[in-house]
Amino acid sequence: MNRTHTRALAAGALLGLAALPALAADTATETELRELIRLQAEQIQQQSAQLQALHQRLDAMGAPAVAAAPAAAPVDGGVDLCLHAVADTRQDDMAILQAQVAQLAASGGGGGGGGSVSWRRGGPEFRSSDRGFTFNPRGRVLVDFSSTHGSDFDARNITGTNLRQARLGAQGTMGPLGYKIDAELSDNTVSLSDAYLSWDTMLGGIPTEFYVGNKLKDRAIDSSTTLTRTPFMERNAVASVGMPASGYFGLGVQMKMIGQNWHTTFGITGDDVGNTGTETDSLTYSFRGHVNPIKRPAGFLHVGGWYVHEDYGVDTNRINRTPRIASRFNDNVRVSASAINDVTGEQVWGAELGGTFRNFWAFAETSETTLRSDSVGDVDQKAHSAYAGWLITGEKPGFSARSGVWGTTRVARPVTDGGIGAWELATRYDKYDFTDAARGGEGDSWTLGLNWYLNNWSRVMFNVVRWNTENQVGAYAGTDSGHTFNIRTQVVF
Repeated sequence: MNRTHTRALAAGALLGLAALPALAADTATETELRELIRLQAEQIQQQSAQLQALHQRLDAMGAPAVAAAPAAAPVDGGVDLCLHAVADTRQDDMAILQAQVAQLAASGGGGGGGGSVSWRRGGPEFRSSDRGFTFNPRGRVLVDFSSTHGSDFDARNITGTNLRQARLGAQGTMGPLGYKIDAELSDNTVSLSDAYLSWDTMLGGIPTEFYVGNKLKDRAIDSSTTLTRTPFMERNAVASVGMPASGYFGLGVQMKMIGQNWHTTFGITGDDVGNTGTETDSLTYSFRGHVNPIKRPAGFLHVGGWYVHEDYGVDTNRINRTPRIASRFNDNVRVSASAINDVTGEQVWGAELGGTFRNFWAFAETSETTLRSDSVGDVDQKAHSAYAGWLITGEKPGFSARSGVWGTTRVARPVTDGGIGAWELATRYDKYDFTDAARGGEGDSWTLGLNWYLNNWSRVMFNVVRWNTENQVGAYAGTDSGHTFNIRTQVVF
């Protein structure tokens, strides 16, 4: 047996033996070594056949010849020689194996059978080697500062801080099954927000997701987007005016189908998870869909619409919407819709139009809510929003063409890596119209925003809101205007 053949057999045998403490400690018996070398010899024979096939393919292509590994020596006749080769090469090959193990450990064991940990999303995601099982701790902290000036009512000119949101939870997958649960601290109260199970499957060849539990309803762009992803500190007028009486979240079932350039969502939900259980729930049927008639690498066109039908429970017979239009902190700057009594339900429709192009984006939305009242008949409440933005540093807008909601803005030069982060300039106009009611008010606001994304999971937001209200009832009746300056710092994982 020549030396090349000897070293090939020795290296193959060593790969099978290096992991054994017995060999590492020089305590393995000769019988054990013979059996292991026999197994390695069989593997080398298989590898030799593969190399021979590769040699034939290279010859067919006219490539230089590659020497095939010689056939393995007979096991019984070559064991002693192989043992001698193992002894000769053991020290050098062990050093190589130790270096490979050290490199694998430094990389987090991504290629091993024991799974890995990824920090790509700003927090640890634990996953099995085949990624069939994942576990992701979740959390967020949003801290606001707000200052209002210029109102004719001194009580509206206030300054302060607010813990807008603090959440802690987890999400993960078990094959096609998924789960998510978040507990939220907001306005000094603790509640559950997302708390659901999911199932990913295919229906008619179309990717489909089913959700059971308490989940954000798919209704309008901002309404369907988690607050940490919207381009402004607060959701727009269409989101707040078109919100069902049961709220942004609903406990029930939802189904989402996602095509190449479209998506649709159907949902049947009751009150959210905070319902006391002493009265019958409101029952809400919702639908939303969008298409991308134009979709290119540089951007896409978004066209969408949605519809909500809600039958109120017996505990809801009076609706009085008074959305904030300056900040979440300032409860005094609101538009009053005037109370509507003896209501039995509502229906809401909305339309969406917009898109992205390179590092620019623009969208417009409108909605109309019709309240059904046994005493005053139908009452309409309308809202309109138009907004646009420019990512100054060149990143693509964080809007998902797949689901029609705001997603993560991928920062090209994170501050945590020594870069300048991503900078975004945005503006928005909102109109609130409750004048169909006998004493309904109206209002509008202009918002100028500057967002600094430090990395993919943290940002600082600056919003200046110029607002106008014309209320017919309440402590702030009459025409009034002012401006509010808001700052938010947030970390999300």
